[in-house]
Amino acid sequence: MAEPLNNAALATLFTDAHTHSVWQDKPVTDAQLDAIYNLLRLGPTSANCCPARFVFVRSAEGKEKLRPSLSSGNLAKTISAPVTAIVAWDPQFYDALPQLFPHTDARSWFTSSPALAEETAFRNSSLQAAYLISACRALGLDTGPMSGFDREKVDAAFFADNGWKSNLLINIGYGDASKVHARLPRLAFSDACQLA
Repeated sequence: MAEPLNNAALATLFTDAHTHSVWQDKPVTDAQLDAIYNLLRLGPTSANCCPARFVFVRSAEGKEKLRPSLSSGNLAKTISAPVTAIVAWDPQFYDALPQLFPHTDARSWFTSSPALAEETAFRNSSLQAAYLISACRALGLDTGPMSGFDREKVDAAFFADNGWKSNLLINIGYGDASKVHARLPRLAFSDACQLA
């Protein structure tokens, strides 16, 4: 059985971690992006379906390609972030199931139900986005997830040739801790949870 994380690790992942909007002028390397992916891919998804696909936008050209899809409130913080991850999902994720879940014909579960395939892909790519945030934090990076963007524009600009569908954006880098807002309130256990 795994041991609970110590308070320092919990602080890195949760209690002291914040969403960042202002970034230090410090790059995120390809090796760091590789390490992030190699951690997040280990997180569980239903039937090990792994539907998320990631585009790490880091070049000036890539940011300009992303610019028209961003809401005004997300523009400056995204353009200035060292990396913006487009977390997307592959509508044909089930084609990899013979490799990812080889002990049964899981592919047929989804080819026979487009609605189930879409729901599964969206839900599990959202899970994988959360794993990306945790992996970034675990490796000493900050994040700023957001949904203020035009999905159709992102999909047309980045996924016209493969049919992937964008889910959310996550800015990645070294945040400016002096510009972090105070933590906003969260719901108490009694307001958000029930015991059954």
